[in-house]
Amino acid sequence: MSQLQIDQVLAQIRSFAGPGVNSFASTGPATGVGAAGSSAGVAGSNFGQLLKQGIDAVNRSQQSAATLADAYERGAPGVDLAQVMLESQKAAVSFRAVTEVRNRLVAVYQDIMNMAI
Repeated sequence: MSQLQIDQVLAQIRSFAGPGVNSFASTGPATGVGAAGSSAGVAGSNFGQLLKQGIDAVNRSQQSAATLADAYERGAPGVDLAQVMLESQKAAVSFRAVTEVRNRLVAVYQDIMNMAI
């Protein structure tokens, strides 16, 4: 996942949090759909699609790193150790980012479920 994609995901998440949550919420999402001006169904489907795209990107990154590592282990020409390590670290960082997003979503869900009605 590139830095631009990560920034877009964070901007989208911040836009769903609503204005006043943090200083970045007023910038709006990368897709141009605001949480306040959109219906819950549209916002939910956009968020779901964004989350799926992020997970798919992490999956592709991990598969690419595994393929490159396998090629290095087999002694394929043109594959050096630095390239393998760089792709492996990119995959690890993107996986940690997705894990952090999941952890925050679970925490928000638990907060909502523990609210007194």
